[in-house]
Amino acid sequence: MRIAVFGAGYVGLVTGACLADLGHDVAVRDVVTEKIDALRQGEVPIHEEGLHELIERNRDRLTFTTEVDEAVRGAEVVYVAVGTPPTYSGDADLSAVWTVVDELPHVDHRIVIAMKSTVPVGTGRTVRHRLDDRGLANVGYVSNPEFTAEGTAVHDFMHPDRIVIGAFDEADGDVVGRLHDGIEAPVVRCDVSSAEMIKLAANAALVTRISFINEIANVCEATGADVVTVAEGIGLDRRIGPAFLRAGIGYGGSCFPKDSLALKQLAANSGYSFQLLNAVIEVNELQKRRVIGKLERRLGPLRGKRIALLGLAFKPGTDDMREAPSLVLAGRLLSEGAEVRAWDPVADGALLLHGVEVAGSALEALDGADAAVVVTEWPEVRDLDWAEAGSRMRHRLVVDGRNLLDGARLRALGFAYEGIGRPIE
Repeated sequence: MRIAVFGAGYVGLVTGACLADLGHDVAVRDVVTEKIDALRQGEVPIHEEGLHELIERNRDRLTFTTEVDEAVRGAEVVYVAVGTPPTYSGDADLSAVWTVVDELPHVDHRIVIAMKSTVPVGTGRTVRHRLDDRGLANVGYVSNPEFTAEGTAVHDFMHPDRIVIGAFDEADGDVVGRLHDGIEAPVVRCDVSSAEMIKLAANAALVTRISFINEIANVCEATGADVVTVAEGIGLDRRIGPAFLRAGIGYGGSCFPKDSLALKQLAANSGYSFQLLNAVIEVNELQKRRVIGKLERRLGPLRGKRIALLGLAFKPGTDDMREAPSLVLAGRLLSEGAEVRAWDPVADGALLLHGVEVAGSALEALDGADAAVVVTEWPEVRDLDWAEAGSRMRHRLVVDGRNLLDGARLRALGFAYEGIGRPIE
């Protein structure tokens, strides 16, 4: 088929490249001219494993444009993969979605809009009414939410746990289903509202597990238990499983914070107080700040202290810093009067971290540091020459916000080491 993808971000580029790899002709449209120009020249503006190779392999089936008419010309399916960031009220900002809907030209043939962007439940009905008001009765609508994780997005698209297709018209759902021919996965066919809720509910379930294990970690610190061992023990229960039971400094990124807040606000707008999700969000916000307390217990007042943040991206395998814990940590440290240095192997935080010196290497960030904080579980941090690192630091203190390092080994090298939810020596 011929496909148009609106939005050349993490979701849109992966969707377009993977559909091209499945044999479809794909036009990716974005409003940012510089991004489109870079893609035309073979430069991928985001860091995502395997994406550059996928785009290069399918150059003959991929085009990039800023023009709506060029993207839609001859298209049978129009994917919407634009951003839906939170507003000040906590609702999803759907302005980019409405722009796509309003710019869609009148065409003679049948087109199906497939919504990849994460939107509140009920958005599909509103889009359907808007299309009808514009006289676009020949444009169908399908909710086809994405379940890809940054860092493994290409693999997740091609080997998904499930494909969810919610449609007003069964024939439109069949069209989107055929796009995925060649992918082996269970297909969930449902109404549009249920498909929208599946996406929000799945992310809410995952963040609940993360905040739960972080609460257990905090109790472990108070009682002397080891959360790593505890997580292993409960994860072996077949009713629970091990996924998302790794304690740390909280979740971030473009999906979890936004989607959990959107579901909370959706419930509130519907007259229901989602008390569990309220607690999950609060736990996550507090978890990021517990690192400050650990540093203060070891160093005293942080004014004038030099703190190195190792890792800026919200997770390894991506350069995405949206809602990253590093932003909160850097802001809190600066407000305490600390000097902050930071390093990440792929994320460039210079534009986001005002007042923070971004180093060219991990060892450079650690020069003269009073403490190192592991923020992102990059293998480069795990494999760092910590003996060399210790010789460069003013105080050998590591606060491991991801339980990434071998605490016993670091202590043998003369470090004071603190993890999350682990016994403190």
